[in-house]
Amino acid sequence: MSHARARLLVVIGAFGVILLGTMMAVSSPRGFGARESLRVSHCGPTNPRGTVVHVTLSDHGGAMMGAGNLTMVSLVSSPTVASSGSVTFVATNVGALNHEFLVLPASPDGVGTRPVGTDGRIDESSSLGEASTSCGQGVGQGISPGTSSWVTVQLAPGNYELLCDIPWHYANGMFATFDVR
Repeated sequence: MSHARARLLVVIGAFGVILLGTMMAVSSPRGFGARESLRVSHCGPTNPRGTVVHVTLSDHGGAMMGAGNLTMVSLVSSPTVASSGSVTFVATNVGALNHEFLVLPASPDGVGTRPVGTDGRIDESSSLGEASTSCGQGVGQGISPGTSSWVTVQLAPGNYELLCDIPWHYANGMFATFDVR
């Protein structure tokens, strides 16, 4: 078999796998590979301070491999704007993978433009706060599926970036803009 024909067969096979995965994801209400019985624990802060922002962390698909995006990850906040002062972020993981939540000042180049290292992570040194403890506040080992974590930070007017820095999650689009007025 010629090399050109072998490459064509590989391309056709890859297209078939992608098409099959897409069809399975569309046919399942929660996406391909999602846990059908995931229950979200209602753990959260008992007395949150300031504006409360709910952040949903999610993923759909198979395992992440390097910088490749076999898993679609997302981070959505509600609301997306707050008044300056005390803001409590409550991050809930509705996905099947562990996640974490960080608040950083927006990069001068814009949200989603931070350099990603060979380890799949960004430089967190400018972080203003982190929520990565299952059913707890602050820094930990990650937010397990079905649980929440929270952090309260003081924010001045400006633009901020909300993100997950589990390896390759940020590189695969797990970030959002947050504005403080």
